Amino acid sequence: MVVVGLAERVNRRDSLLAAFVATIWGFNFVVIDWGMDGIPPLLFVAVRFVFVVFPAILFVGRPDAPWRVVAAVGVFMSLGQFGFLYVSMDAGMPPGLAALVLQAQVIFTVLIAAGVLREIPTTAQVAGVVLGSAGLAIVAVGRGGQVTTVALVLCLLGALSWGVGNVVSRASGVKGGLSLTIWSALVVPVPLFALSLLVDGPTVVGDALTSFSWEAALSTLYTAGLASLVGYGVFNTLLSRNQSSSVVPWVLLAPVVAMASAWLLLDQRPNGAELLGGLLLIAGVLVAMRPARPAAPAGGEQATVSLPTAV
Repeated sequence: MVVVGLAERVNRRDSLLAAFVATIWGFNFVVIDWGMDGIPPLLFVAVRFVFVVFPAILFVGRPDAPWRVVAAVGVFMSLGQFGFLYVSMDAGMPPGLAALVLQAQVIFTVLIAAGVLREIPTTAQVAGVVLGSAGLAIVAVGRGGQVTTVALVLCLLGALSWGVGNVVSRASGVKGGLSLTIWSALVVPVPLFALSLLVDGPTVVGDALTSFSWEAALSTLYTAGLASLVGYGVFNTLLSRNQSSSVVPWVLLAPVVAMASAWLLLDQRPNGAELLGGLLLIAGVLVAMRPARPAAPAGGEQATVSLPTAV
């Protein structure tokens, strides 16, 4: 079992912390769905990232990176990923399935890195991409009737945006961290608020803000405080004292938690195709993340695929 193998390489405290963070991120999808009622999705993302930025930015220093890199990370990892995700969920994508489909970001990262950075994927990464793509195809064909093609495509666009952000971060050489999460979030609220005004109209936006429910407030506190700040801070600390290959796969618990909690709390039961496709997708991600063997002296640098954690 994956978790058993990880526990052998990571001390028990760090294993528990990693599992705790993955649980936070998995339940995050149900919390988003719960708090979104009556609030335009783009506006909801904008409000979330206002609280990711403030007041944390007053206490966390700016990352050691050019502004263009910080902005690009914010555009792809936060604005694009969560903008598409929230709109997808508003269009009917169930929380558990959304958490699962977002793991396609690993597949997109491998493909984009190969094309843009000329990082030749390993055999394991190619196999993982093929396996994961087959899983996504099964999910797409056999998804439940409540999931429209539009909702599925929007969620995949969120995963694509996340994958682009991975490559931007890798190309820059900047290590991910809490400061990068907070400062890159500066580019999120204003554009999404303006886009919500354009798409939903000033009246709808104004009504949503004036009637902001306690459910929406609690959802925002959870997604901004626990999922983004606490979750990312703890996970980044774990990465700083453990090998990435021993910590990152714990993220795969997130879609399991999301699907289980959506089943228990929202009565959203995954069908057989979603379960089979999900297992194939997760298996593909695990295969793609297998550490590469040391490169031959004449060979080029192999791609390094990571799972950023700003969910």
